[in-house]
Amino acid sequence: MTGEYAVLDGAKSLALPTKRGQSLSIKSAKGADLSWVSLDSEGKKWFESSISLYDFSPTKTTSQEISDKLQKILKNAVRLNSEFLSQWNVFKIETKLEFPNDWGLGSSSTLYDLVAQWADVDPLELYLKSENGSGYDVACAAADAPLLYQSTDESITYREVDFKPSFVNKLWLVHLGNKQSSSEGIKAYHNSVKNKKQLVDKISEITDSLLKVKSLNQFEELMERHEQTIAEHTGFEPIKEKKFKDFNGCVKSLGAWGGDFVLVTSNENPSSYFKKHQMNTVIPYSELIL
Repeated sequence: MTGEYAVLDGAKSLALPTKRGQSLSIKSAKGADLSWVSLDSEGKKWFESSISLYDFSPTKTTSQEISDKLQKILKNAVRLNSEFLSQWNVFKIETKLEFPNDWGLGSSSTLYDLVAQWADVDPLELYLKSENGSGYDVACAAADAPLLYQSTDESITYREVDFKPSFVNKLWLVHLGNKQSSSEGIKAYHNSVKNKKQLVDKISEITDSLLKVKSLNQFEELMERHEQTIAEHTGFEPIKEKKFKDFNGCVKSLGAWGGDFVLVTSNENPSSYFKKHQMNTVIPYSELIL
């Protein structure tokens, strides 16, 4: 909800775990390779691979890009726990998403958490060995409530916080239909950001204020200030100015700007407005957020 981009440089972030995630099942199998199948929320295969136990490279795959990522995750899991898969036992692995694959709700971050549990290693350590993000979404994968998350050069700290605003029935999540690459979003931020220290201080202050908010008006003011702060320090255009100027409510980007979901405020269900913009997925906040 707060801290997108700025969390990479040490800002406090309010991170929201969702009620829908991903599951992983492991069964013993015969043969020489690991079998990996990924199912979407409707039970349809969206990825399949046979994986060599020697170096975790694919012997067969439906996506080289996903296989390369999986190889990196499994190799780093072994580096963190040398006993993991050391017996060369063959397994059939099946993952299943609990949300549509194009929603961008964390198919990658939940995978890190699931593989870490299987390998008996720390999920954040596994993630940070493999990726260049802040890790907040991996922390969310195992959380049961919103997190106050901060990653600095010295340490990563996070704790569950009580964020249950009285106006929750006026908060909505709208899917924009543009799945964003986290790594591309991070790259764009690093290429654009100015005055990082000032940005981090401003966003941390907004996050602290948000945890004390009492009214919808206060909340909207903070969300709008957050959008303007990110815009001022990156040159990115806020989503409301770009697409929804005439919307009667607040529109706040969640994650990399321009993709996945936005948070909106509205006294009534805003579905009819967003349907005019060909956006048909509008979800009440409390239906999706823990």
